[in-house]
Amino acid sequence: MKAQEIIAKLPYSHPFLFVESIDSVNDQGLVGRYTFRPDEYFYKGHFKDHPVTPGVILIECMAQLGLVCFGIYLLSEFTDEEIQLAMSSTEIDFLKPVYPGDTVTVISEKIYFRFNKLKCKVKMTSIDNDILCKGTISGMIIPKIS
Repeated sequence: MKAQEIIAKLPYSHPFLFVESIDSVNDQGLVGRYTFRPDEYFYKGHFKDHPVTPGVILIECMAQLGLVCFGIYLLSEFTDEEIQLAMSSTEIDFLKPVYPGDTVTVISEKIYFRFNKLKCKVKMTSIDNDILCKGTISGMIIPKIS
């Protein structure tokens, strides 16, 4: 499955799509990118006059790339149907801020994928390869029931 096919299957759209590109994907992991545009809706109030990307948005970006896109790829071997996702746990350490205009890379490595539960080790890096945040994300990924 190609990167654009994976992105097309995502259940998100602007302004809540935090996937710009998928650079590589295989059975063990995924690498993708997103640029936080300076006009993103959440910068207007977080923080006044000193905008910083909220941690919950960083988690969402890591989950969309490292869990959902990766899960779509893994499930594509078994089904061509749309998927449903329920995130079941996150444990993320925030190390450095992400500012408007920053491009980040999300690197996801599979810990396990069984019984439709995917658990991944994820990290977000800057274009200079500084680790911005890292941790684990897991969720249930199943074909969508019509």
